[in-house]
Amino acid sequence: MTDMIPFIDLGAQRDRLRSKLDAAIAGVLDSGAFILGPQVRELEARLADFAGAPIGLACANGTDAIVLPLLAMGIGKGDAVFVPSFTFASSAEVIPWTRATPVFVDVDPVTYNMDPESLKAAIDMVKAEGKLRSAAVIAVDLFGQMADYPAIKAICDEHGMKLISDAAQGYGATLNGKHSIEWADALTISFYPAKPLGCYGDGGAVLVKDQHIADLIKSYRVHGEGKERYEYARIGLNSRLDTLQAAILLVKLDAFAEELVLRQKAADAYEKGLKGAVKTPQLAPGATCTWAQYTVEVDDRDAFRSYLSARGVPTAVYYPIPLHMQTPYAPFPVAPGGLPVTMKVCDRVVSLPMHADIRGEDQQRVIEAVQAYAAERAAA
Repeated sequence: MTDMIPFIDLGAQRDRLRSKLDAAIAGVLDSGAFILGPQVRELEARLADFAGAPIGLACANGTDAIVLPLLAMGIGKGDAVFVPSFTFASSAEVIPWTRATPVFVDVDPVTYNMDPESLKAAIDMVKAEGKLRSAAVIAVDLFGQMADYPAIKAICDEHGMKLISDAAQGYGATLNGKHSIEWADALTISFYPAKPLGCYGDGGAVLVKDQHIADLIKSYRVHGEGKERYEYARIGLNSRLDTLQAAILLVKLDAFAEELVLRQKAADAYEKGLKGAVKTPQLAPGATCTWAQYTVEVDDRDAFRSYLSARGVPTAVYYPIPLHMQTPYAPFPVAPGGLPVTMKVCDRVVSLPMHADIRGEDQQRVIEAVQAYAAERAAA
C-alpha cells in the first residue's frame, strides 16, 4: 500500500520550532502561573495588534469565543441571529445557548461565505413574520477567506444589528489590507491544533472594539465574576486559556506571518498545477486567504477520494451535511427559497492536503494524482 502523505503536517512545524517551544513550555512550568498567566496577557495584546483591533481577550476554545460576545451583547430570547448553514456546528450551536434563534442563510458559490442577498431576504422574512427581532449576524470566514464584510456590515447597520466575524479558519486573512474587525463588532478565533494558528490543545480568543463589551466578556469567561474574588455579577462560564497554550501560541505567532506566505505559495502551486482538472478556489478581488483548507469541487467526490487515497493522497470533506439539514437544527428558520448553493456545494467540495510545510515532492504527488484522475475521467 502506498504511504499516505500528511493532510496537515503538525510535526514538521513542531520540529522547526522545537527549541523555542521547549523553552516557552519550560518557562511556564518554572513560573507556576498556569491559568491566565502573563503569557496570556501578552498573547491578547499581540493578537489584537496583528489584526488592528483595540482589545484582545483569550478564552478556552473557539466555540466559547463566539458565545462570549453574544452574551456580552445581550443576545437572548426573541432575537434572531443569522448564520450560514454551510459551516461547522459551533458557528450556530452557540445561538440556542443564549435562547436566541438561528436563522440559516445561503452562501456564495465562489467563496462559500455568507451571501449578502440571502441575508437580506432572511431579514425581510423575519421582519414580515414579526415573531423575532433581527439582532445579529455571525459571518464565517470559511476555509480561510473573509466574508464580504463591507456588504454585510452595511446590511447590519441598516437594521441595527451586531456583526460577529467567525474567523476560526480565517484569522490573518485580509480584504483590501484590512482584517475583519474593521467591520465586525467582534472577531472570534479558534486555536484548535489544525488551524493555521493552532495550539496543542483547545484555545480561543475574541477581538473587540468596545471596552464595555470587553469588560463583560472578561466577567463571563470567569464564572461571571464581579469586582472582587467570589463576587458574581452574572451567570457566567469557565473559559480561561491555559498559560501553557498561550506560551505555545506566542512562539507560533512569531512564525505566523511567514507561514501565511508559505501557505499562499502552496496555494499558488495548486492553482497552477490543478487548473483544468478540478474547480479550484478563487479569492475575491483584494482578498488574501489563510488557506486553512485548500478546497476544490468535483463531480463524483467518492470516486475522486478513493482514487487519490489509493495513491497515498488523503482528502477531507467539510461539510457534507449542512446544519439546517441536521436533526437538532431542522426546526429553525431558513432563508426564503431554501439554500440552493449550500445544497449543491456540500455534495461537491473536497479538501486537499494543505499546510505551511507542504512543498516539493509531497505537493507534486497531490497534483499528479488529481491530474491523473481528471485524465482518466476525460478518457472514459
